[in-house]
Amino acid sequence: MLKYVIKRILLMFVTFFVIATMCFILVKLLPLPNAKAQGRDYNLVLERREKMGYNKPILTQYVIYWKNVFSFGSGDSKGWTPDLGLGEQMYISQNVYDVIKEKLPYTIVVNLYSIMIAIPLGLLFGIYAALRKNKWQDHVVSTAVMLVVSVPSYVYAFLVQYFMCYKTRWFPLTVASRETATLFSFEMFKSMLPAIFSLCFGTIAVLTRFTRAELSEVLTGDYLLLARTKGLTKNQAITRHAMRNAMVPIFPQILGEFIGILSGSLIIEGIFGIPGIGKLYITSINLRDYNFFMALTFFYTLISLVAGLVTDLSYGFIDPRIKMGAR
Repeated sequence: MLKYVIKRILLMFVTFFVIATMCFILVKLLPLPNAKAQGRDYNLVLERREKMGYNKPILTQYVIYWKNVFSFGSGDSKGWTPDLGLGEQMYISQNVYDVIKEKLPYTIVVNLYSIMIAIPLGLLFGIYAALRKNKWQDHVVSTAVMLVVSVPSYVYAFLVQYFMCYKTRWFPLTVASRETATLFSFEMFKSMLPAIFSLCFGTIAVLTRFTRAELSEVLTGDYLLLARTKGLTKNQAITRHAMRNAMVPIFPQILGEFIGILSGSLIIEGIFGIPGIGKLYITSINLRDYNFFMALTFFYTLISLVAGLVTDLSYGFIDPRIKMGAR
């Protein structure tokens, strides 16, 4: 087991290095925005780009970039912080690490709220559909899940924004600003609810479908019939045996969702004006800000790889009978 874990971790870092290298080279091949066309001081922009090493060969920039990332004492924070460069097109001359650190809590909070709502509902709907398999209740839930999964999340965002924010005016169209409300205040939570609802739909549908499939398979097992013949009632057999075994593949999916809260939603944050890293990432792509784009690309890549790794490894820890890496 330990050998397999070490192998997977090393493979994760190799994968991350390959993706990071490809993204760095490809984004550096893009031309920088013209400073004169943006109405900025041309000489000042050229001087800043020279200090940031933008005029050096790509391989030289690549070596300098990683050297700065693993440098010590950079940024405004105390201790070791990675030097991810300075903003060139947005948050000009501000430290990229400090800007991301400031915006990351908003992404975490809105995704944490959505997961706390989506996971219980997804499990309940999935269990209910499995217990009513092939009945009209199961057909209704399965049809609803199919419809929800087929529609992109931003469509729900526009519908929620139109009906719950514009028509009924229950909630504001965008998230409250940081100047008027703190992150964990009730006003901020209320303004985040439309975004939370928009993020919930997809997670609820996927978890419902997965829970229904796993529990339906477990309910048809021979050992469950044996438990009934030994005197257990239907509810006892379901709660003591069926649910326990069905949660073995379900729990890693839930664990992966919690790790994925750092990634956020690129489109949803932009629609509802959430000052998180998702909106920051979209803006960096549109403005071609190299340092912000590369830092956030590396961040999203690492989060995805870690979530996949933890999800895979959790199977062996949840059920010791599963031998990870065994042939």
